[in-house]
Amino acid sequence: MGNMFTTDDYNITAIRARFPSLTIKDNNINRIYLDNPGGTQVCKTSLDKIQDYLINNNANRGGFFRTSIDTESILLEARRAMSDFLHADSEREIVFGQNMTSLTFAIARSLAKWIQTEHEIVVTRLDHDGNISPWLQLADETGAKIRWIDFNPKDCTLDLDDFEKTITDKTKLVAIGYASNSVGTINPIKKIASMAHSVGALVFVDAVQYAPHAPIDVQELDADFLVCSPYKFFGPHQGVLWGKYELLDRLPPYKVRPAENHPPHKFETGTQSHEGQAGTLGALEHIEWIGRQFGHRHASQFPKMTNRCLHMHCGMAAIKTYEQKLSRHLIEGLQKISEVRIYGITEIQQLDKRVPTVSFTLKGYDPRHIAQIMGDKNIFVWDGHNYAIETMSQLGLEKTGGMIRVGPAHYNTIEELDQLLEVLTESVVKH
Repeated sequence: MGNMFTTDDYNITAIRARFPSLTIKDNNINRIYLDNPGGTQVCKTSLDKIQDYLINNNANRGGFFRTSIDTESILLEARRAMSDFLHADSEREIVFGQNMTSLTFAIARSLAKWIQTEHEIVVTRLDHDGNISPWLQLADETGAKIRWIDFNPKDCTLDLDDFEKTITDKTKLVAIGYASNSVGTINPIKKIASMAHSVGALVFVDAVQYAPHAPIDVQELDADFLVCSPYKFFGPHQGVLWGKYELLDRLPPYKVRPAENHPPHKFETGTQSHEGQAGTLGALEHIEWIGRQFGHRHASQFPKMTNRCLHMHCGMAAIKTYEQKLSRHLIEGLQKISEVRIYGITEIQQLDKRVPTVSFTLKGYDPRHIAQIMGDKNIFVWDGHNYAIETMSQLGLEKTGGMIRVGPAHYNTIEELDQLLEVLTESVVKH
């Protein structure tokens, strides 16, 4: 690879130095950010891009003056970078929006013109409600039938046999999460997409919780739509939709009349967050940097990729490898506490089938109480249903406060997890 890469050593100190918020202390106590499934911290390259855009280039698209021309250039580069991140066929397949949920509702609204009363829509009980409610409302609007896929409560994996039995020639859409935001399960998207396509159904993938943790190749997956959120992978609050161009081109948009009539712009209603797209470019440059610095050993995994696309995927592969160490340490530490029940995959040999989001309950304690104790120690975790209300219902946790969710990211350390485990053991269990 020549000078494409520099070293293979995953330098956590160097990575943490790229996140200004990681240096913040409250009452001389470091902040430990383990609420990352709700949103990661923002890297400096993203912050710099946002500031630079707002100072030097703040303008609407389509003008003949310098800031407008530069805005067009920045937005195009952000779209191209996002295309490389997902290994899309073209930047024309990348749609920016307010957030994943808004983009999903927009596509659901457009699909309403294709869905008829006799059709069926498949959703799962393992998904975030952002990938359930839009389809429930689509079914209500069109008269289509909703079919549910259950999961195994023991390890929180989807029942693929149930899935195979559920899809029929009436199935027109399958909505599936790439990774669970509550229990971390990674679903076999490529296999599911193949099964859905065999009956002529479209596949809509929620990759919000997967994108921060591992490489995504939409061409390899062969789904039809995929959504993710840059604020989950070290950038600002933005949403991104990828869709096969021929589908985006055919779908009728809901837009104002003067707006463009072709993808991707026909789905980008109103004035977009230009600074958000600039910040997304900065976040992707951070991932590219990780690939250049620490990704050499992973290059052979991506024989069809070159240049920035290759670096990004190597960066995400390096992140995945490091985070699996965090997952193992966290799960093994929690398993030593007899009062803890972990939900999801816990077998060490199966960690490649989950992201590092780990949720648990503690016998005799309300999850909110645990989260508060952690917050008092400046350890940031989440509690509740995390919008995975079907998951909570199936696990019998909807009336007992849900779960405690701990979500390490690529900038977290083993030492931070040890602090969480120590507080859990000393402050909670022993009292």
